[in-house]
Amino acid sequence: METSGSGMGQYRVTVDTGGTFSDFVYVNEETDEVSIAKIPSTPDDPSRAILAGVELLIDKGVAPADITYFCHGTTVGTNALLEGKGVRTALLVTKGFRGIYEVQEQSRPHGAVIFDIMYDRPALLVPASLTAEVPERISFEGEVLEALDEDALRAALQPLKRREVQSVAVCLLFSFLHPQHEQRVREIVLEEMPGVEVSLSSDIVPQIREYYRLSTTVINAYLQPILASYIANLETRLSGAGVVTKQKYIMQSNGGMSTFAATAKKAVATVLSGPAGGITASVQACRTTGQQNLITFDMGGTSCDVALIKDGEPSVSHRGKIDGRDIALPMIDINTVSAGGGTLARADRFGALEVGPDSAGAVPGPACYGRGGTQPTITDCNLALGYLGEDNFLGGKMRLDKAAAMAAVDSVARPLGMDMLDAAEGIVRIINVKMQEAVKAISTMRGHDLRDFLLLAFGGAGPLHAGRIAQDLGMAGVIVPLFPGVYSAMGLVMSDVKHDYVRSRLSRLASIDEATVDAQFADLVAHARAELQTEGFAERAIEIERSLDMRYAGQGYELTMPLPETLGDGALRKLRAEFDEAHRQQFGHTAPNEPVEIVSYRLRGIGRVPPVKLPSYIPQGLKTQDAIREHRDMRFDGKTLSCPVYQREKLDVGATFSGPAVVDQLDCTTVVFPGQQARVDNYKNIIITMGAA
Repeated sequence: METSGSGMGQYRVTVDTGGTFSDFVYVNEETDEVSIAKIPSTPDDPSRAILAGVELLIDKGVAPADITYFCHGTTVGTNALLEGKGVRTALLVTKGFRGIYEVQEQSRPHGAVIFDIMYDRPALLVPASLTAEVPERISFEGEVLEALDEDALRAALQPLKRREVQSVAVCLLFSFLHPQHEQRVREIVLEEMPGVEVSLSSDIVPQIREYYRLSTTVINAYLQPILASYIANLETRLSGAGVVTKQKYIMQSNGGMSTFAATAKKAVATVLSGPAGGITASVQACRTTGQQNLITFDMGGTSCDVALIKDGEPSVSHRGKIDGRDIALPMIDINTVSAGGGTLARADRFGALEVGPDSAGAVPGPACYGRGGTQPTITDCNLALGYLGEDNFLGGKMRLDKAAAMAAVDSVARPLGMDMLDAAEGIVRIINVKMQEAVKAISTMRGHDLRDFLLLAFGGAGPLHAGRIAQDLGMAGVIVPLFPGVYSAMGLVMSDVKHDYVRSRLSRLASIDEATVDAQFADLVAHARAELQTEGFAERAIEIERSLDMRYAGQGYELTMPLPETLGDGALRKLRAEFDEAHRQQFGHTAPNEPVEIVSYRLRGIGRVPPVKLPSYIPQGLKTQDAIREHRDMRFDGKTLSCPVYQREKLDVGATFSGPAVVDQLDCTTVVFPGQQARVDNYKNIIITMGAA
C-alpha cells in the first residue's frame, strides 16, 4: 500500500472490484490524506478481496470502528447478466399480452448490427414456458376495466412452483397508473411460493412503454437474488471485521450511491456500478484542470469503458442497453468494449490475427503473471515491447515474467510467420483500433469534434494506451490523474447518494398550469426527502432535482428538460421555448407550431456527502532528471529506442519532459509516445500534448 501520509483518524474506504484487481482508496477524514492499494480479485467471491483490502488498513493500526464510511463499485450483477448466470425467473403479464417480451422493439437495433446477416437477439432471460398470463386489465387512463382474477392467478402459479422458480417479475398493463393489481399479485405469489423474490414494474420503473418497463423488471428479477445474497455476505464479512458503520453504500449506474438495503431490492440499477465511479471522479477533474470537455478512458483487465463529458457534465441517458438488453433507468452514458489488459490474442483458422473479446481475467491471468496462463494478452505484449518493466509492477510487489510473455506472444507470431515484436505491436494496434471505435461512437458519431476534447486516461491499463489513441484520433491531449489505477475507487469517495423517481402522466403542455405540474411532483418530493432522512441525511444536506420528459405530440421519443424547484407564472411558456431550442440542437429541426406533450415527471433526490478536498501542490525544487529510475529498451513503430523511465512520486510540480518515455507508479504505468510532451500540473496530473510543450 502506497500512502501520502500517516496518522490515525476516521476513514472513508472505497473499493472498485474489477476482473483482475480490486482497487482501494482510503481517506483520512481529519487530514484528507489519501492512500491506495490494489489486490488481486477473487471472482468466485469478490467479498474476500474486499475484506482483505479492509484488513490492510486495519493492520496499519486503524481501528475498525474508525472506518465510518464504505462504498463499493460492484460488477456482481453486471457479470451475472453478461454471462447468463442469473436465477431461474418467471414472468407474469396481463392476459393477452405475453408476446410483449418476445416481440420487443420489432426490429434489430441500430448501428453495425444492421449489416450483420447472422444477427440474432440475445436469448430471453425468461422463456415462454415460465411466462404466465394474469386475467386483469387497467385502461390507459388508470381505470380498472377488469378486476384481478385471484383464483386464476393461483392456478397459473402452480406450474411455476413445480419448476422451482426463484424470482418472479410482474409487469401488468398500465400498472404505472394503477399499481394495486401488481401489489396484490405480489401478496398472492408470496403466499403460494414462499421464499421467492418478487419484482414489480410499478416499483422498479413506473413509466410508459410496456416493453422497456417489462425488460427492466425482468432484468431486476433475474439479478436481484444474486445481488441481495452478495450484499448480505459482504455485510456479514464487514461486520465480522468490526466495520459496523451505517454508511455502507453501493455505486449505482446513475453516478450516485445507494444503501446496501436499497440496492438489494433494485439490482438492475447497478449494471454500470463499477465504471460510474470513474465518471464521478472525472467531473471533479474538470474543476481542477479547468478542462470542461473530456473523453473518459477507463481500461482495466477485461474491458474498456468510455464516456463523454461536455461543459463539465457527463451525458446521462434514461434508457440504455447492456449486452443488447434494454434497461429504462437513468444511467451515465458509457460505451463498453471487450478490451483490457487481459484480452487474449490468437491466430484464427484462416491465418489471421484475432484479438478478443475473451479475457484471461484474474485466473489464470496473463502469461507474465506466472499463474498458468499461456495465451498472449495485451499485458504480455506491453511487457514484451518494453512499456512495462519486470521489477516495478505494483510498486515492485509483483514480478512479471518477461520471458513467459515473449514466449506467449511468439506462440501466435510463429503460425503467422511474423517476428515476435512485430506481432506484439500488431496485437496492440488492433486493440487500440477497437477502443478508438468506442471513443468515436460517443463523440464524432454524435456530432462532437474530438479536437476540442482531452482524453482522461485511467484504469490499470488506460495510460499505457491513451497517448497513441489520442494521437491517432487527433485529440487535444491526454490527462493522467494522480492515482489512475484506482480512479474509479477514487470517484466513489466523491459520490453523493442519489435516488431517481419517475411517474408517467401524459398531458398536453398547453392544457395544464404551473400549479398542476408542481402538484404532480409533490408526493415524489415528499417520498424522496423521507427516504434520504431515513438514511441519515439532514434537511440541509438534501437536494431535489426535477425534470420533465417532453415531446411533440405523436413522437416516439422524448427530451428531458430540467425544471426549477418551484414554477412561477409563465414558467411553462418559457419551458416550451427551451424545448423547441433543445430539439433543434439535438435533431437539427423544430416545430414551434406543433403541440407539445408532457410524458413523464422525473425527480432525483440527492443526499450530499461532505466533499473530500483534493490537495494542490507547490513545487519542491526537485530536478526532473533525478526522477529517472532507469533506461529501458522500448519498441515504437518497428524501432527499438532506449527510453527513460520516470518514477512518478519523484516528479515535481511543473516538471516537463519529452517522449518517448514511461512513468511508473504503484497502480499504473503511463507511456509518453515519441513526439509528445508531458508536464505535471498543480494537482500532480500529467498533461500530455501532441506537440511542443
